[in-house]
Amino acid sequence: MFIARALSATILAAFLFISGAAAAQTYPDHPVTLLVPFPPGGATDAIARIIQEPLQKSLGQPIVIENIGGAGGMIAADKAARATPDGYTILIHQVALAAGMSMYANLNFDAEKSFVTIGLINTAASTLAGRPTLPANNFAELLKWMKEPGQNIKIGHPGVGSYGHLAGVLVAQELGIKATQVPYRGAGPALVDLLSGEVDLESQSAVVSGPLVKSGKLKAFAVIGRNRFAGLPDLPTMGELGYKKLDIDFWHMLLAPAGTPRPIVDKLNVALRAALADARVQKTFADGGMDEFPAAEETPEAAAALLSREIKLWGDVIRANHIAAQ
Repeated sequence: MFIARALSATILAAFLFISGAAAAQTYPDHPVTLLVPFPPGGATDAIARIIQEPLQKSLGQPIVIENIGGAGGMIAADKAARATPDGYTILIHQVALAAGMSMYANLNFDAEKSFVTIGLINTAASTLAGRPTLPANNFAELLKWMKEPGQNIKIGHPGVGSYGHLAGVLVAQELGIKATQVPYRGAGPALVDLLSGEVDLESQSAVVSGPLVKSGKLKAFAVIGRNRFAGLPDLPTMGELGYKKLDIDFWHMLLAPAGTPRPIVDKLNVALRAALADARVQKTFADGGMDEFPAAEETPEAAAALLSREIKLWGDVIRANHIAAQ
């Protein structure tokens, strides 16, 4: 009986591989829908549109972008998870997907089980930015100021569950300080109040904060990310300052519904890598303060490993700080 079951499983696996390989030979033969989990105009939508044309060129079919906002990107993820696993519906997502596993109760999908990862797209560093009137001028002075008795530190962010919010919470947690997290309706209003001194600190996109720091309109104390930011080359990373848990990045990746044949996933991965090698994509990323992942991290397996690590990281932060979706 055991031998018969094992043989049946082997035959089934071989059949699925052969049928998947056959499907990949003709894939794609019609347009591919790329679900974007936020409205047009945001960072994730921008990344999708940056890679859209070179993906189309590589695959030989149109890439149709469909924006589905709501619930911190979970509505689009739910739709993608329920899509037919044939490679014609794919999803671009970011840190919010990992955080959503702990932020939202009663989700109908599991990020690790309901998707197969296609590949990583890019990272974007942030700066720990401060109001221009802050008395500190470097990280050591900032830390001393934050730990003064009775200090009321206000950290602004674009909204509960956003990357800016979670990064700000993690900064406070790792530095061992107490801070009031001040939510705004988006990154724009949060930045306005940081510039005017209504809040003390924010995790701000490096490409946004860089020119403001150079013009003296903001102060920057460290990079929240794995690598230094070329626009502020003398600014150390939080990891370099001894806070390795803050070697974090705002990332994007492509995913497909679980059950998508591996040959199709591989074909999409090759197309993605070709898109990322496109000169215009590389220039756009560089101009926007974004980095590609190293070549060794461009595999589906590397994307899956990153997603798993991020789900644990942000899950721990969310639970330790009692953060809930609003």
